[in-house]
Amino acid sequence: MPSLHVVVGSSALGTLPGGRIADGTLLLDLGPDHPSRAGLLELDLWTTPDGERIERADVTVGAMHRGVEKLFEVRDYRQILMLADRHDWQAPFAGELTVALACEDLLGMTVPPRAVWLRTLLAEHTRIASHLGFLGYLTHRTDPADRRVARLRESLREQLRTLTGNRVHPMVTRIGGLAADADDGWLDAETAVADVARTLAGDLGSLVASDFGDAAGVAVLGDEVGRGYGVTGPAIRAAGVDVDLRRQYPYLAYAELEVPAAPAGGVGDARARLGQMASEVADSARLVAACAERLRTIDGPVAQPLPKILKLPDDEGYLATEAPLGQAGAHIVSRGDKTPWRLHLRTPSFATVSALPAVLPGVRVADLELALASLGHVVGDVDR
Repeated sequence: MPSLHVVVGSSALGTLPGGRIADGTLLLDLGPDHPSRAGLLELDLWTTPDGERIERADVTVGAMHRGVEKLFEVRDYRQILMLADRHDWQAPFAGELTVALACEDLLGMTVPPRAVWLRTLLAEHTRIASHLGFLGYLTHRTDPADRRVARLRESLREQLRTLTGNRVHPMVTRIGGLAADADDGWLDAETAVADVARTLAGDLGSLVASDFGDAAGVAVLGDEVGRGYGVTGPAIRAAGVDVDLRRQYPYLAYAELEVPAAPAGGVGDARARLGQMASEVADSARLVAACAERLRTIDGPVAQPLPKILKLPDDEGYLATEAPLGQAGAHIVSRGDKTPWRLHLRTPSFATVSALPAVLPGVRVADLELALASLGHVVGDVDR
């Protein structure tokens, strides 16, 4: 029998009537802004005889399985984009963008330049919002009264609402472009928000360096384990592995932008991962500002006209993007109809959570919170 049953994020799970905690259950709360707040990630832990360290960890997934890939097969390609932004609710634009790019690749479609640059801006806007959700743990632990992360995330949501009409799920991507364009006033406001993000990222990075010494050496995710489980994104870049599709296989406007390489010599522990996410917030803020400046010089439409009924050719293809948590991909098999014959998603959260049984053994039970807070995942992105 496992020594501990761990429930991450929701006090409703693992409790008995009257709110009593079940024997052998550990509830972890990573803060009001952390994506784990939704709950539904559970672990069974076997510990050393003294109960101090983890010897074995089993992860329970599937509690939020939505069957979305089967839903895709009975939706036309326009409807699919509305569903594709819901599995990673921290980065919904990234989901709809990946599927749209995969469809456009099969169609051989060229998207208007203004749409390319605005999509790039929104992708980096989304990266900032997603990373900040996980970095909120830093201030939750050190100073719960510090609500700067929450306020900035609200500013980012307000920017989405102003542009698209939706605060969380933008549903703005269309095959061939976007459904909304940004005026100069919106670009001014976006640049101002990016400036705030860059400053806050520096403060959060300093906080990791000064107050999170106990995170050093915790839950090391090295190159071998990371690659073995397909872990990508900031989790693997924190180990010094330079894997980033924006640089190595540029899409959108990334070939014309300067995307920093992963720092060499990364140790891949909890401290490095938290520091890497803070650094990437600053990098994305600079990219947002660069995209906004470029958009001021580009005129034209943000979408291609489409036929009333859109069909993909009888073909199949795979396309991957660098989503905030790592590589996200869509494999589409078309039989020439208005719905896909098959559409399979590759989600970064699934790979990260799959690696937990290899990463957690040896971690002190007291450090489990640090380990899980630094390994970014969204449950919907696992159990899609």
